[in-house]
Amino acid sequence: MSDTERLPRFPVYVTGSSEAPRSLIILQEAFGVNDHIRDVADRFADAGFFVVAPHLFHRIGAPEIPYNDVDRATSLIGELTLEGLTNDLNATTDFLDTLGYGPSSIGVVGFCMGGSVAFYGATLPSVGAAVSFYGGGVRTGRMGLPPLLELAPELKAPWLGIFGDLDVGIPIEDVEALREATTKAHVTTDVVRFPDAGHGFHCDARPAVYNDDAARDAFRRALDFLGEHLSDK
Repeated sequence: MSDTERLPRFPVYVTGSSEAPRSLIILQEAFGVNDHIRDVADRFADAGFFVVAPHLFHRIGAPEIPYNDVDRATSLIGELTLEGLTNDLNATTDFLDTLGYGPSSIGVVGFCMGGSVAFYGATLPSVGAAVSFYGGGVRTGRMGLPPLLELAPELKAPWLGIFGDLDVGIPIEDVEALREATTKAHVTTDVVRFPDAGHGFHCDARPAVYNDDAARDAFRRALDFLGEHLSDK
C-alpha cells in the first residue's frame, strides 16, 4: 500500500520525507490550510520532520478563508465539535502510525484555533509533544472543547505555549493562569510571552499583525522544544 493510499479520508497537506525520524501535525488558523499554513508546514519539513496538515474544516468543504472575512472564519469555527476534532486527530495519528511513527515521535503544532486543538491533542495518548501558538479558549471553551484551564491537568505530553502580550483576545492574566494550571500536569510545560507581539504574530502573510523578531524566536523555540521532547521512530 502506498503512502497516498494510507492517507486519512479527508483533505490533508503532506510535506517532507516519510523517512524522517520524527513527524508533526500542523493545525491551521481560522482561515484554513492556506498558503501560509502550507508554507509553515514546509518550514518544519525543511527542519527534518514529516509533516501532515489536516483540513479541520473538511466537513464543510475545506475552504480557505480570506483574512478580511473574519465573520466567515468565526462561523466555521462554530461548526467544529469535540467529536469531529478527536476523530481528525486520531485519523491523522493513525496514518502516521502506518508509517512507523509511534506517539513519542509525533508532535502537534497549532496556530490560533489550531493552538487550542494542539493543547487538547496533548491530552490524548497519541502524541509526544505539543506547541500552541496563541491558542484561545483559556477560560471559556470553544469548538466543543472544555476551557484550557480545565484540560490542563490532563496533559499527557509536554506542552509549550507561545503568546503575545498585545493579544487582546487572550489577556496576560489568562496566559499566567494557564501557566499555573499546567504545572499540575505530570509532564513538562512552559509558557513564553512576547511583550511586543499580538495575536497572529507568526503569520507573515498578514503584515498588520506579523512581528518578525517574535516569529523567528518563537519558531526556534518550537523547534528546540520538539527536538528535546520527541524521540525518533
